[in-house]
Amino acid sequence: MRTEDLILVSVDDHAVEPPDLFERWVPPRWRDRAPRSVHKADGTDVWLFEGIEKPNIGLNAVVGRPAEEYGIDPSSYDEMRPGCYDIHARVRDMDANGVLGSMCFPTVPQFCGQLFAKASDKELARVLLQSYNDWHVEEWCGTYPGRFIPLSLPPIWDPALMAAEVRRMAAKDCHAVTFSENPEKLGWPSFHSEHWDPFWVACEEEGTVVCLHIGSSSTLAVPSSDGPIDVTIALSPINIVQAATDLLFSPVLRKFPGLRVALSEGGIGWIPYFLERVDYTYTHHRAWTGQDFGDRLPSEVFLERVIVCFIDDAFGLESRKHLNIDNVTWECDYPHSDCTWPRAPELLHKTMDGFSDDETAKITHTNAMKHFQYDPFAHLPPSDCTVGALRARAADVDIGEHSIGKRANKMTTTADLGALRTNV
Repeated sequence: MRTEDLILVSVDDHAVEPPDLFERWVPPRWRDRAPRSVHKADGTDVWLFEGIEKPNIGLNAVVGRPAEEYGIDPSSYDEMRPGCYDIHARVRDMDANGVLGSMCFPTVPQFCGQLFAKASDKELARVLLQSYNDWHVEEWCGTYPGRFIPLSLPPIWDPALMAAEVRRMAAKDCHAVTFSENPEKLGWPSFHSEHWDPFWVACEEEGTVVCLHIGSSSTLAVPSSDGPIDVTIALSPINIVQAATDLLFSPVLRKFPGLRVALSEGGIGWIPYFLERVDYTYTHHRAWTGQDFGDRLPSEVFLERVIVCFIDDAFGLESRKHLNIDNVTWECDYPHSDCTWPRAPELLHKTMDGFSDDETAKITHTNAMKHFQYDPFAHLPPSDCTVGALRARAADVDIGEHSIGKRANKMTTTADLGALRTNV
């Protein structure tokens, strides 16, 4: 298959919220207490909520800039490519990259709504979270039907409310919810507790996929306090093996057989050995640990129930015979520092050399369409959805790198990651 003929759906991108989001979407009664965007004297833009400043960390929105200008310093909207926060510019950037569909994780509320959960007034928290979800579905996704997979935030402080919000959003055709890779790190019970059962039940019944994004526990892999940031960046995808293991040996997947979970931005190259290891652990130790998968192996449960996601993972694709090809999905990660914009089709096509058309279609779009109940072809004919067709209508989009003149003046170490850690 030619690069131009690919149809690409990314199950992991990110929205940088527009500065007037809450002004427009929060009911008037609550608006004065909602987060607001503030432009500071130092030129950065921050969100202010309940007396706390929340900056936008630079790595969250560096697409289109030279790599030597990447960094974790707070940034401003003026320093971002408009596609980061403007839905019209985003779709134009998607076209220029040949990407048909996109699922966008939040930025300012954090991956599972931690910002709202910290509010002292939980009724305010609920209103803010529902306003955010409505903005995401109705405006961010709804402005261009067929171009986005809706993703909701959960009111993580109350499992009953979480279940109700899953059902409310499912009624809006949203069948994905973002949750924590390790809720215990956020101060709530772990996967091993029955605490979350109302949430799991609702997701199972509504066919809503639970997305566990790397960093959604507000913790990062920091092996040594004085190591360079390269260590943390390199370990970030592989670090999701902890969530995968914790979830697999918890009761969740066995107790709720219709539940599906996605390991967002977790990569796939580590999975073959992981599957070998969990089976070895189970068969060698279950007699005394008490684990019981019935007549199945842990690897079989994982392969059947867990959706795996990758950005650029040639080794993982080469090892696809050890995976469930029906659960492998692709990501672009726009506008984060790992994203492959604007050459995603070329990079992906290179790593899929020799794949059958059926394998290619599953990985690039049909698996995502199936798992997230997403049907772009209800809005656009398939012939208009290919890389070639999308790029043809975006030939005027500037895809060149543009410097804003900032450059890091020191090597960043993990000792400098406090701000980054509190903003994931």
